[in-house]
This record gives sequence, C-alpha cells and structure tokens, in this order.
Amino acid sequence: MEINYVPLLMFVSLIIGLFIGIPIAFVLGFISIIFAYFLWGVGGMSLLINAAWGTMNNFPLLAIPLFIFMALMLQKSEVVSDLYDTFYKWSGGLRGGLAAATIGVGAVLGAVSGVIAAGVVGLGLVALPQMLKYKYDKNISMGSVMAGGTLGQLIPPSVNMIVYGVVTGVSVGGLFAGGLWCGVILALLYIAYILIKSFINKKLCPSLPPGKRATWREKIVSLKEIIGPSLLILTVLGAIFSGATTPTEAAAVGALGAIVFSLIMRRFTWLRFKESAIDTLKITSMVGWIIIGASAFGSVFSGVGGNQLVTQIAMSLPGGRWGVLALSIIFVLFLGMFLETTAMIMLAAPIISPLLIKFGFDPLWWGLVFNVLLQVAFISPPFGFALFYLRGVTPKGINIEDIYMSVLPFIVLQLIFILLMLLFPNYVVWLPRLLFK
Repeated sequence: MEINYVPLLMFVSLIIGLFIGIPIAFVLGFISIIFAYFLWGVGGMSLLINAAWGTMNNFPLLAIPLFIFMALMLQKSEVVSDLYDTFYKWSGGLRGGLAAATIGVGAVLGAVSGVIAAGVVGLGLVALPQMLKYKYDKNISMGSVMAGGTLGQLIPPSVNMIVYGVVTGVSVGGLFAGGLWCGVILALLYIAYILIKSFINKKLCPSLPPGKRATWREKIVSLKEIIGPSLLILTVLGAIFSGATTPTEAAAVGALGAIVFSLIMRRFTWLRFKESAIDTLKITSMVGWIIIGASAFGSVFSGVGGNQLVTQIAMSLPGGRWGVLALSIIFVLFLGMFLETTAMIMLAAPIISPLLIKFGFDPLWWGLVFNVLLQVAFISPPFGFALFYLRGVTPKGINIEDIYMSVLPFIVLQLIFILLMLLFPNYVVWLPRLLFK
C-alpha cells in the first residue's frame, strides 16, 4: 500500500465506524490504535499516549468543567424561567413577541452558560409550551427555541470556542470577543425574521390578548430577575476582556458566582450542588474522551502524511484560495450533519485551519466563521444535537420530521450570515481587534 492511501483509508474507516453506530470517542481511539500498531508496531503506541497526556495537561481546557458547572448550577436555580418571565412581560403585546423573547433569552443564557444542551432544553421546557398555548405557529416556536438555545455556541463563554482556541492556538479571548459581536448580530437577524414574518401573516404569531399582558408596574418589577445573571455576565466577560484574568480563571469566577447567585436567590441546596457536580463530571468525561480520541486520530493521521495529502489536494483545486475556502466550508457543513461538534473541531480544525492560514486568511476571522458553522451543525438534520435535545422535551403530537422542518428557515439565516462574514471580514473582527490590539 502506498503511504498516501493510508490517510484515505483512515478517514473511510472513521465514516464506516460512525455509520455502524460506534460512539465517536471509541471509533477515533480504536482506529488510531489499529493503524499505529500495524504501521509502527508497539512503539507507535507512545504517539497515542503522548496525545492523551497532552490533552490532560492542557491548562486552558480546565475552563470546560468550570463553565459546565456554572451552567448547571444556574439551570437548576431556575434562571431560565426567571429570564423568560421578564422577556415575556416586555414583549408579549407584540406579534411574534414570545418567539423574539425566546431568542433574547437564548442569547442571555449563552452568556451565562456556554452549554448548548442547557439552552435548548431549558427553552424547550419553559418557552415552547407558552408559545403553543397562545397559538403560535409550531414551526416558528420550535425553530426559535433551537436557534436561540444554540446562540451559546457563539456568545461567550462558549465551550467549543475554548476547544477550538486550544487546538489551533487562536486567542480564546479574541474568539470570545468576536463571538459576542457575531452572536448579537445573528440574534438580531433571527428576531427581525420573526417580527417581519409575523407582521406579514398576522395569524402566524398573534400578540397576547390585552387581559394577558403585563402592566408597566409588573414589567418594571420583573427587571430584578435579570440583575443577578447580568452581574455574572459582566463579571466573567469583563474579567476576560479587561485582561484581568485568563478565560480559565474567569471560568472559576463564574462557577463561584453561580453558587453565590443561587445562595442569594435562596435556591441553593446540597442536592442541587451534588447533581450539578455529578452532571459536570459526566459531561466533562464525555468531552474529554472525544478530545483524547480525536487527538490520537489526528496524531496518527498527520504521521502517515494526511496533512500533506490534504494540502496537495487543496493546491490542485480550481479557484485558488477562494476555492479552498468554499470547499472547507462545505466540508465542515457536511461533517456537521453527522458529528458532534467537539469531534468536528478536533478532526477538521487541525487540518483546515493551518491550510487556510497558509492561503492568507486571518486566523481569528476563520475561527469565527468555523464557530458559526458549528452553530449550523447543532441544528442541521439529520443528526444535529439540538434537534434531539428538543425532541426529548416536546409535547405529544410533534415528531422529528416537524422539528427538521422548523429549523430550515433559521439554517438559511445562518448561511446568509456566513455570506456576510465572507463579504465583510473586517466588521467580523473589529471588536477583538479593539480589545486586544
């Protein structure tokens, strides 16, 4: 076998393993062990050990369990209900207001958690029943839950941005700043779509009846519910953007802040603390095994000439650097239909990102584009994770086909946003350039 065919065989083996149904972490590790052993013998196992050891000793990755713990503590403190209640009272009198409020709550949740499951499940349990109760179109209702719930992929602190920054060497603080700007613009794009469509079709998302709308006094009083989350957001992001702490240290501040917040709100219990700690361990273990498996796969893939093969293919593509960029975007979108996002980062980023940088693209700009593509992956049929998070909490009568249809307009909006990022790259990175110049 020619050595150039080995990377192709590794990739094909990976795809077959995934279609068979083997968990992503195990198929990555299993393929790495087989190829390392048969190519280099027992000595090749040291490559895998070094990959695992390097992952465990990566200080920035400590931010992942800390941010996950923060998200779980806030979720169990019913912060989702509080936020939605406030947005609901201020927007209920507007056509499409509840769906727009769902997007807004999703954006805030992204800023206090960074964990997609918490956003989608929380909004699915709180916001979806309210929208369906007031006769909102079910597609817009479910689509807004998934679009809003996945804004945590972009709005810091994003766990996937931390992983991407560690893998590629791009500043996590820069990614956070750019992600904040991109997330806000994308949220506004979602809201504009919902309000315009509701204005055109008045039966689609009716405004609340006058008797159900909050009074001005109730609206003002409800603002106290967002003081705690707002202070936590400002503390965590302010610490990062001011340079006072690294993202990992800010994650520790956020985890402590979530505990303090639950104590102040008199919602802290040892049971909630214990459940949050155990769930953090489970989620972190899953992410950790995926990172270790992908690191091992990437090491072997690179060792057998995979990166050189990809570079050769890219150099022969028509269209030059823009052709390579277009193919890279298509490749990431394709992976997103089947793979978990952490696995996507670990597989695609070490190969694609250096290649695009070699062609002259800004590493930070491409990192932000990559992370928007990950948000598309979260809601892309057939296996986007957000689709199944929502499926677990939808009422009877809604099937997976309904959920698939509900996300299509929001996927189109995401693709439009990516096109805008390609056309106006300087506007994408202006905030990180301002903060970290």
